[in-house]
Amino acid sequence: MTKQFIIFGFLLLIMSNAFAQKDRIENLPSFDKPRFHYGFYLGLNRNDFKLDYRPNSSTNNPNIVVEPSIGFNVGLIADYRLHKNINLRFEPGLMTNTKTITFNHVVGTDAQRIREDVGSTFLHMPLILKFSTDRLDNVRPYILGGLSFDHNFSSNEDQQDDNTSGEFRMKSSNFMYEVGIGIDIYLQYFKFSPSIRGVFAITDELKYDDASPSQWTDPINYMGTRGVFLHFAFE
Repeated sequence: MTKQFIIFGFLLLIMSNAFAQKDRIENLPSFDKPRFHYGFYLGLNRNDFKLDYRPNSSTNNPNIVVEPSIGFNVGLIADYRLHKNINLRFEPGLMTNTKTITFNHVVGTDAQRIREDVGSTFLHMPLILKFSTDRLDNVRPYILGGLSFDHNFSSNEDQQDDNTSGEFRMKSSNFMYEVGIGIDIYLQYFKFSPSIRGVFAITDELKYDDASPSQWTDPINYMGTRGVFLHFAFE
């Protein structure tokens, strides 16, 4: 599914580029002159977890499977032009997604092995540097990268119950980095910017079980979000 997501994103960029090149009339010729401009974005995401196991775990052959679903992004854009080809952007928004986690190595019933609808609704606050080429008629390709602070509104970090009571816990905040490619398309009344991005957690998001030993969290050395975004900006 992730490969299909990425391929679809690249096809979208190629098709958008081809469409934009049909019209040689220069739209919004003064759009990039102001220092500041604003906008909003919508998008889709498919967020997974990256898992690293402890080399000397008390649990033999840990086997954890994460099944992600398609989620949604929405937010605002504040753009500051640092240079004719470099922009600093702040893109605060909401990112929502659910996952099903199966602990295949845990001996017991499905209720003990499976954690369904592990929700993540993040306040996603990235600070991004955008590096653009010179404008080519009504299109302008770019690459971007940045860091973000994320607050998980779905966090249950402070709950007393852990996996022994069927409760899978995640921390309330973490840091991520993201990289991506995209293309600005200058239309008659606004600029449309589709992009595809990868996001990767820097910090461990797992809240480990209080009870020890734990079949669920003891084998895990690190668990962090990784995902792919399809991002549609309107400026």
